[in-house]
Amino acid sequence: MQSRLDKSPVATWWWTIDRWFLAAFLSLMGLGIVLSFAASPAVAERIGLDSFHFATRQIIFTVPALGVMLAVSFLESRQIRRMALVILCIMLVLMVAVLYVGVEVKGARRWVSLAGLSIQPSEFLKPAFVIVCAWLFAEHKRQPDIPGNLFALLLLVLVVSLLVAQPDLGQTMLVTGTWGVMFFMAGLPWLWIIALGVTGVSGLFAAYTVFPHVAARIDKFLTGEGDTFQVDMGREALINGHWFGVGPGEGTVKRVIPDSHADFVFSVAGEEFGLVMCFFIMSIFAFIVLRGLNTALKEHDDFTRYAVGGLVTVFGLQSAINMCVNLQLMPAKGMTLPFISYGGSSQIAIAISMGMVLALTRRRPEKRKQMGFSFPQRAMPAE
Repeated sequence: MQSRLDKSPVATWWWTIDRWFLAAFLSLMGLGIVLSFAASPAVAERIGLDSFHFATRQIIFTVPALGVMLAVSFLESRQIRRMALVILCIMLVLMVAVLYVGVEVKGARRWVSLAGLSIQPSEFLKPAFVIVCAWLFAEHKRQPDIPGNLFALLLLVLVVSLLVAQPDLGQTMLVTGTWGVMFFMAGLPWLWIIALGVTGVSGLFAAYTVFPHVAARIDKFLTGEGDTFQVDMGREALINGHWFGVGPGEGTVKRVIPDSHADFVFSVAGEEFGLVMCFFIMSIFAFIVLRGLNTALKEHDDFTRYAVGGLVTVFGLQSAINMCVNLQLMPAKGMTLPFISYGGSSQIAIAISMGMVLALTRRRPEKRKQMGFSFPQRAMPAE
């Protein structure tokens, strides 16, 4: 246990970190490993791999993800901004490269291979995009003559254009929704709200019209016709689990779900551990989002408020989309459940994002001064 008198970096970190956030993130990582052992063996055996191939790799991904999250949480706000700017520039270059040399999967190019590793640049782009936009919004509010809002809008257009070109409309919706929340926090006028709403609806209509796979998914969701096998089995797994599940390793429906270890791990949790486990997982995500927004609301520094609000928003929206797809409340969309679904790029990118949240919400002396706290001064003796 660290003493409060210890002024080492680790001790200072321990006494200033938001331990509720830290506990929530560690809980999700632990659940990711447990559910990987439950969900992945059937998938591995079906494609001729060792039963615990994906579970072992989940642990391999989680260890560096944990290290990255803790390392980022030691950084100061200025270092967070610099790191985000570097990551943003690199990922924008890689997203352009993906369109030409990326690996094509199911008609989309979202992955690029570097030194034998497959990387999805859009996953790493999200936290960097949020931080840079938060800085631009904050600079505009601090000095209105700086066109920060305009630059943030241009950055959004650039990122959305690259995502649509892949195409990855799920990430496009996620990034656009998060940007809208941050802009709202920055005090956008009602005219902008109306304009963004109209643009969003128009974008959905355009996607339905231009991209056949988007139209097919929406039609299948609305009519129930066509190939709905995976989402039907996901719902069946949840129903089969009832309140307390059939027991670890005893699930049967999970064995026929193609992506049970990735996009549909939530359904596996419901089948083997019951709806109680599903509600527990949902409560952790809800706790992170609500605590993050509450912390952002109380924050006096504009950059920190927008950044924390944006990071927990993208985290919450991604988890909500994944769970809604599992519950058949939304059309099918390949989006991972943060820290729980299988995936190396997703694990590391989310670890960077939540490490930024831990870093920005640490209790620092300058924050205490901003909130009106000060240390008592010793009275000088009268002469």
